[in-house]
Amino acid sequence: MSVKRKILILGASYGSLLGMKLVLAGHDVTLVCLPAESELINFEGARVRIPVKGREGLVELDSRNASGRLRAAGTAEVDPAKFDLVGLAMQEPQYRSPGVRELLDRVARSRVPAMSIMNMPPLPYIARLPGVDVATIRDCYADPSVWDSFDPATITLASPDPQAFRPPEEQVNVLQVSLPTNFKVARFASDEATAMLRGLEADIDAIRFPTAEGAVELPVKLRVHDSVFVPLAKWAMLLTGNYRCVTPDGPRAIRDAVHADLAQSADVYEWVCQVCEALGAARQDLVPFEKYANAAKGLAKPSSAARALYAGAPAIERVDMLVQRLAAQKGMHHPVVDETVALVNAKLAETRAAA
Repeated sequence: MSVKRKILILGASYGSLLGMKLVLAGHDVTLVCLPAESELINFEGARVRIPVKGREGLVELDSRNASGRLRAAGTAEVDPAKFDLVGLAMQEPQYRSPGVRELLDRVARSRVPAMSIMNMPPLPYIARLPGVDVATIRDCYADPSVWDSFDPATITLASPDPQAFRPPEEQVNVLQVSLPTNFKVARFASDEATAMLRGLEADIDAIRFPTAEGAVELPVKLRVHDSVFVPLAKWAMLLTGNYRCVTPDGPRAIRDAVHADLAQSADVYEWVCQVCEALGAARQDLVPFEKYANAAKGLAKPSSAARALYAGAPAIERVDMLVQRLAAQKGMHHPVVDETVALVNAKLAETRAAA
């Protein structure tokens, strides 16, 4: 193992997937979550169920059996300055919540390196992209002011490609992985902070999980890249699948959003890739449509954004609007993306009016 690290992760749902991999690698992780979640995790540990290639069913990982220590705490119980790395694993609108926004500000002021695994890139990460006018995208964020204390040099982004959900019949300390792909993270501006990421990458690679048939390698790795554009590969997936789960008649599965009209999906996907290239990405930074379309066949639920939208959430992550605005800076537009953004805007306006 590389140097043993202390890692703070804001968010215990999706964040427990990254947290589990880190404690299995021998590091100590603190998850920031709600009091009921914190009590349960500290009493019973966290569990992640994950498919492993070549094995039937799911393998259950239990944090209590890991070589590192996992604990949970509330927003007021942690000092970010005492950690080596902070993971941002809540959905973007949650960072404006009382308690969370104050903790996020303490993270920013501590200057401890922060790695986001949000679908919505933190505003200071977008500031790392050359030539972007950040002022035109501030209103894509639920409350852009929560990001104002960050130095862009201290923040990076990991593409949250793995898909996971909390089974509704289980307690909140259980997470199930439905698509066990990798977190692709861009380097920090600092060589020292980037070296820490590469150490964590190697430690997670080295994990072997004991089973009755012998030790097995676990999926969901951390992959560190020099390009700041690699995590943006998720944008084409989100706009082709996740946000197109939103329809005038209600939510549909990601699989159906992608495969109901495969030619249109391919066109949207390619357009978003071209937007990324216009921002500075290389084609090799991105994921081919065929690979995504094949993975989407197994995504039989609506996206979390669509589920939240139709459940009456007053705000969701607006990657759809963010990409639309960044594309407009380059003189680029797409009718399907414009229609999607309009649908989401209308549903949110309806929810807010009812409230």
